[in-house]
Amino acid sequence: MRNQALILLCIVVFGVIGTCHGGSLRKKYYKKTCPNAEEIIKKATEKHVANDPTLPARFLRMHFHDCFVRGCDGSVLLNSTTNNSAEKDAIPNLTLAGFDVIDDIKAEVEKKCPNVVSCADVLALAARDAVSFKFQRPLWEVLTGRRDGRVSRVSEALANLPSPFSNFTTLVRNIANQGLNVHDLVVLSGGHTIGVGHCNAFSNRLYNFTGRGDQDPSLNPTYAAFLKTQCRNLTDNTTFVPMDPGSGFTFDNNYYVTVKQNKGLFQSDAALLTNKGSRNIVNELVDPKKFLTEFAQSMKRMGAIGVLTGNDGEIRKKCFVVN
Repeated sequence: MRNQALILLCIVVFGVIGTCHGGSLRKKYYKKTCPNAEEIIKKATEKHVANDPTLPARFLRMHFHDCFVRGCDGSVLLNSTTNNSAEKDAIPNLTLAGFDVIDDIKAEVEKKCPNVVSCADVLALAARDAVSFKFQRPLWEVLTGRRDGRVSRVSEALANLPSPFSNFTTLVRNIANQGLNVHDLVVLSGGHTIGVGHCNAFSNRLYNFTGRGDQDPSLNPTYAAFLKTQCRNLTDNTTFVPMDPGSGFTFDNNYYVTVKQNKGLFQSDAALLTNKGSRNIVNELVDPKKFLTEFAQSMKRMGAIGVLTGNDGEIRKKCFVVN
C-alpha cells in the first residue's frame, strides 16, 4: 500500500514516475544484509583510484549518465545484446570508461555478500568514494537501497543525456525532466572541474560556430587560441583536453572561476552565463565552501532520480548483464 501511495504521489507531483526522487532509499540500507558493504566498496574504490587518478572523473560522469536515463538504476552498465543496443553504445557514452573497475568492485562485494548489493548502489558509492579520495572524507551522503534495472536502450540515452552543445533553454528543460532545477544545473555542472573533454564536443566553437567557419565570440580568445593548438580540425575525435584548465585532477571550485573568464570548454558551460539567475549562482559558487556544500546537496537529489526500490528491478550478480 505504501509503495502504491508513493507511485501516486510521483504521478501527481511530477507527471511521470521516472522523475520521482527517493523512494525507499535510506542510510545504511545494507546494515543487516551486508554490514560491511559500504566499507568494501570504499576500500576497493580507493585501491583503484590510488593507481589511476582519472577514475574520479570517470565514475562521476558514469553516475551522471546512469541517473539521467531511466533513473539511477545501473542501466548504463549493461552491455548490448544481439537484439538490443544498450545505453553504453550511444554516442555520448562511447567515451565513458571504468566499467571494468566497477565490475571488479562489484565482484569484491559479491565475495562477501552474494546477490545482495545492487550495481546501481555500487556505482553511486564508488563515484562518491573516488571523488572523495583526496579529501579523506565523504564529500556527499549516498543513501542506498537502489535496485538494478533490466532495460537499457541506446535511443533513451540519446534522448535524455544533456548535450555539450545545448543552450540554456535546452539545459533547463532537460534537467527539469529529471525533477531538478536551475540551481542543480549550475551546481552539477561543477563536476566538470575534473576530467577531460574530447575535441569533437567543442571544436565547432573554434572553427564553425554558426556554419560560416567562425569562432564562438563568447569564448575567451586566448583560450580559444590554445585549444586550436590541441584540436587541429573539426573532425578530430581522439584528442582531449582538461575541462578545467590547470585543475583537471583537482575537485574544487575552479570550474566557476574559468566559466566567469569565458573559458568554459563546452557551449553548455558558456550557457550558464547567458541567464541572470544562473549567472548569479555561478558567482556564488566561486566560494569553495559554498560549492562543496551545494554540490553535496545536488548530488543527493540527483542520486535519487527515478530509483527502483522494493521489489522492482533486480540485484544483478554481474553488472554488465541482466540475471
